[in-house]
Amino acid sequence: MKGISLATHRTDAKKRNRPNIDHYHSPTQVRFDSWHKLVEYSQRINSKKPGAKKTDKSSSQPSLRSKVKDLLLTLETIEEYTAFPSISDMETLWRYFDDKNYSSFTRSVEQIVRALCNDSYRRRNINLDKVDKTHSDDQSIQRSDQSSSDSNYEKPYFEVLFVDKNARAETPVIKKGLAKLSRDEDEFVYDILAVPSFEDALIAVLLNYNIQAVVIRYDFPLRSKNHLKIIQRYLHAITDIDYDDLPVSGHGPLLGAFIASLRPELDIYMVTDSSVQSIDAGSGGIFNRVFYRQEDYLELHLNILRGVGERYETPFFNALKKYSRKPTGVFHAMPVSRGKSVTQSHWIRDMVKFYGINIFLAETSATSGGLDSLLQPHGPIKKAQQLAARAFGARRTFFVTNGTSTANKIVVQALVKPRDIVLIDRDCHKSHHYGMMLGGALPSYLDSYPLHEYSMYGAVPLGEIKQRLLAYRDAGKLDQVKMLLLTNCTFDGIVYNVEKVMEECLAIKPDLVFLWDEAWFAFAAFTPTFRQRTAMATAKKLVKKYRSAAYREQYEQRQQAKPGEPDVLPDPDKVRVRVYATQSTHKSLTSLRQGSMIHIYDQDFNQKVAEPFNEAFMTHTSTSPNYQILASLDLGRRQAELEGYEMVQKQIELAMSIREQVSGNPRLTRYFKFLVARELVPETYRPSKIEAYIDAETGWANDNMEEAWAQDDFVVDPTRLTLYIGATGIDGDTFKNEYLMDKYGIQVNKTSRNTVLFMTNIGTTRSSVSFLMDVLTKIADNLELEQAEFGRYERKLFEKKVHSLTMDLPPLPDFSRFHDSFRSRKASDTPEGDIRKAFFLAYDEANCEYVDIETPGLEKDIENGHELVAASFLIPYPPGFPILVPGQVISTAIISFMKKLDVKEIHGYQPELGIHVFTEEALQQVAAGIPA
Repeated sequence: MKGISLATHRTDAKKRNRPNIDHYHSPTQVRFDSWHKLVEYSQRINSKKPGAKKTDKSSSQPSLRSKVKDLLLTLETIEEYTAFPSISDMETLWRYFDDKNYSSFTRSVEQIVRALCNDSYRRRNINLDKVDKTHSDDQSIQRSDQSSSDSNYEKPYFEVLFVDKNARAETPVIKKGLAKLSRDEDEFVYDILAVPSFEDALIAVLLNYNIQAVVIRYDFPLRSKNHLKIIQRYLHAITDIDYDDLPVSGHGPLLGAFIASLRPELDIYMVTDSSVQSIDAGSGGIFNRVFYRQEDYLELHLNILRGVGERYETPFFNALKKYSRKPTGVFHAMPVSRGKSVTQSHWIRDMVKFYGINIFLAETSATSGGLDSLLQPHGPIKKAQQLAARAFGARRTFFVTNGTSTANKIVVQALVKPRDIVLIDRDCHKSHHYGMMLGGALPSYLDSYPLHEYSMYGAVPLGEIKQRLLAYRDAGKLDQVKMLLLTNCTFDGIVYNVEKVMEECLAIKPDLVFLWDEAWFAFAAFTPTFRQRTAMATAKKLVKKYRSAAYREQYEQRQQAKPGEPDVLPDPDKVRVRVYATQSTHKSLTSLRQGSMIHIYDQDFNQKVAEPFNEAFMTHTSTSPNYQILASLDLGRRQAELEGYEMVQKQIELAMSIREQVSGNPRLTRYFKFLVARELVPETYRPSKIEAYIDAETGWANDNMEEAWAQDDFVVDPTRLTLYIGATGIDGDTFKNEYLMDKYGIQVNKTSRNTVLFMTNIGTTRSSVSFLMDVLTKIADNLELEQAEFGRYERKLFEKKVHSLTMDLPPLPDFSRFHDSFRSRKASDTPEGDIRKAFFLAYDEANCEYVDIETPGLEKDIENGHELVAASFLIPYPPGFPILVPGQVISTAIISFMKKLDVKEIHGYQPELGIHVFTEEALQQVAAGIPA
């Protein structure tokens, strides 16, 4: 390279402060913004005489050169972990810059940014050397040397990471050797990059979303020479490596284990000069294959393609496509099959125009002809479910085509028998309450900590769960407790410490079954920070832990050191890890509406659950499942395995960007603020003491989200953005419908009296974030204009509304208790109740009546001992969970809450009649028949 060397550039950089990048959540954000800033600065530095070389005489040039140089240094470090732009490309940029060839420099930067933005680098080789000879972008883009065939143009592209201490020298050799093996019939195309150390490899798999395979070669040093602050912070926050504990050599298997824990979807290969058998035996199945002294690239090339191909496979989607192409005669149900009833119609042909013909070609009632039965899968559906289990870290996965409401009922019915006790959070989804009723279980409701000032609940503290379990143990009824049912994450984004909950509960009851409702958390399996708090990852970790000799020793030492004290560790000889998770795939990953999955990691499934689960699945699953939903679940799994990590990371980054933009805009902060950890999680549940994951002034420098996620009892999912709107004087329901949806077409799901919940997902784009910011700014500006024109009485009315939303908030009621008529006499010391008995008692209207909550003296009568008992579920939206269930005693707190509710939608409540309750006579008759 002409001019100053790269080493000199690095030395000069240490003498100056780098650009402040503390506000960035990850290096990918730095990369995106730095390249776009570089376009701007390069155009400015080249603006005086477009197309000609520039001299450095302008007074503005030195400062611009300094800015460009800083950006190049930052990008040079980041791009060492990507295949494009390559090291050679960065050297070309430095050459143009040092030679002050600003026209070629600017065109090259523009070319790189264009290729990164439109993904053309995935299809073509970008040749920057030709930019200096021609202005034509087309001529500077040549076909990849992997193939000259146009058939490669739309093939999926990925990158392979090689870890080799001689990375820079080896990269051209490896690339040339593998490129020779590429064939037109290959399903994919790929490029390679190489890094020289253990730490660099971890940085690469965290930073580079395109990596789908890793090849670890021979030995290499531990430390990276790159010390860009955000890269080091990002790496150590995720991995927490203690290098003093690592061996001085033989790092390959250890690196493979770390990579597998960070991105378990990746294929990992090892090339070694040690014994292949010893590597295989000691690696614990981490490596897809181990090669000995690899010199011939053919086997490696074929294994790389096969590994990615196994994740790319979509058995049911492929079978459905193949079926849709077959000519068939339909003498079966479904006139819409093959589109005949539509294409031959004179009146509904617009249906084909809207949906296209393929959806009708794929509609059928057939389960043969290459297809499969969801109720008894043996072909492509079975294979698709097995692939989904692999992707989500489960032992078994089942597809559900009528939503997680049905998935919840299937699991509950499969696991609990009548009279089994289930510990369940009271503010869970209504499907769980109905599941308790259908299965005849006795729910023992747990209260979440309340957030009165925001009219929402948090989650159930572990202390309350353990206290309830111990109460059942003291009452001699622990054997009747079958399951703990919790929602993770909650609607509002509160996430449990799943490992801590499960371990401490198993110490009290070692065979306790856990059902985690992860309806909103399916995406969490595909990013390392979130994955540690998912049901399946935790189950796998605990099974391995309890089988280890180290854990047994720890348990025995604890028993000897503190005999007779409460158990805090499960007995390794008794503990059974039995974990179920239900996920609304369609809520946070790609799937058609109602596409859901049940994931299972149950050591006793075959022995105790297989048959009842099959019966429960048959009970709740349609005999005519929607094939399009099944195909979308298959495709959603493929996407999650191949690009889930990238899409979830971007989802998080955009959520952080929204928070930062609102908190940094005075026009918005007068009326809006996003709630942070200190407002959603009480300090007692935050041992990290971290109050927020980002600060408006210091960015990410002080508070560390990963630290909180590693230790706090509860954390906040940053992609769930709870916007506090109390200062607007507009309640949540009105803000959602009249302002966001009706005026601007912005959809949100949940509100409370003074909050609106936004959420980013894998489909959120930067443009949609920009649109949201514009809308919030317009609303804030309009509120400002309206207030400026307020008269005296209008201002008083506005202040009254604000006071109502910020100060005069109804306290959230806890679960009161079940009426004694729906509890056995043995249950006097424990709180479970027979919700099924109460539910069906209400089927006879003679047993029921209505009570108007505005009846004078009603609350005083209740305080004086008059008991009102709910005959049906009563569910206000928001908050969206039952504040009354059948058989529950109605407290004054519930009446007070009902009176202050200003929501329009309350299921189970008829304002003109009142609350549906049991008559005293019905309760007396039931009480007389209660068994001892």
